[in-house]
Amino acid sequence: MELLIGNESGTKAYQPAVEEGIEWSTERRSTPGKLTFKLIQDDVLDISEGCAVRLTADGDEIFFGFIFKLQWGKDGMVSVTAYDQLRYFKNKDTIIYENMTAAQLIRMLAKDYGLKCGILEDTRYVIASRVEENTSLYEMVENALDQTLTNTKEMYVLYDDFGKLTLKNISSMAVGSPGAYLMIDEETGENYDYSSSIDDNTYNKIKLIYDNEETGIRDVYIAQSGANINRWGILQYFDTLSKGENGQAKADALLSLYNRKSRSLKITNAFGDNRVRAGSMLVVNLALGDITLSNFMMVEQCKHTYKEGEHWMDLTLRGNQI
Repeated sequence: MELLIGNESGTKAYQPAVEEGIEWSTERRSTPGKLTFKLIQDDVLDISEGCAVRLTADGDEIFFGFIFKLQWGKDGMVSVTAYDQLRYFKNKDTIIYENMTAAQLIRMLAKDYGLKCGILEDTRYVIASRVEENTSLYEMVENALDQTLTNTKEMYVLYDDFGKLTLKNISSMAVGSPGAYLMIDEETGENYDYSSSIDDNTYNKIKLIYDNEETGIRDVYIAQSGANINRWGILQYFDTLSKGENGQAKADALLSLYNRKSRSLKITNAFGDNRVRAGSMLVVNLALGDITLSNFMMVEQCKHTYKEGEHWMDLTLRGNQI
């Protein structure tokens, strides 16, 4: 492994003495990639907030970002927290845009805030118009990606790939190749925590409203599952619509997404693989409490821990059944 930190002016790069236990974590939505580690402060090391940090492991480019927090302890160790470019998507702004795809929106925001773009796959769905007022860049992008999902049934993941904003369809994010996909099973994961519930993120009735200024009438769109209402009672999701949204299509899509048990699967201390990040698709083959999994699942959260001669990862997963 190699961890390098640039000085504030960018004229020097340091390779500090780092305590083992470097952690790199990612989440699929609205969270920047984070790198945390501890190093030994000496007279040569000249770092501060804003300095660039680069981590590579086994020749793989893992993380590129900037220091946002430094914390000194009595033991002479300095705790460092660095984030990738997506940290700047916490900035808030007000924008109005028309006839843009989610990918085009991301490119526009990146240009406005001086951020670098890599591969941005074409999301195809064109958003007619939208007003985002006093909203974080994250929320703007998530709103656009949610509309894309509702209208195309295609899910996209935004992440930072070693200093470049990247947007990919989840179908492009399988780890491995046909016949050699990365698999999580009883042998590769030391432990797991699985739960099933209808108490959170489960809805069998969707109700959306839109105050139509042209007609002066409130439009109401409803989608529901009579079978699951009989099983669980009414669990209603309610929201308002923006101009130009297809109310019934969105209600149907939300019912398809939420009309099921909420299941959570967390894998701890799986063998580490540098290719895995939030948004990655892995094959999971596990017999759980009430179901048996043998299919692709998406990584919602991922934490890598690097130690001398060791590499582990903790995963939170979701999929067709989770």
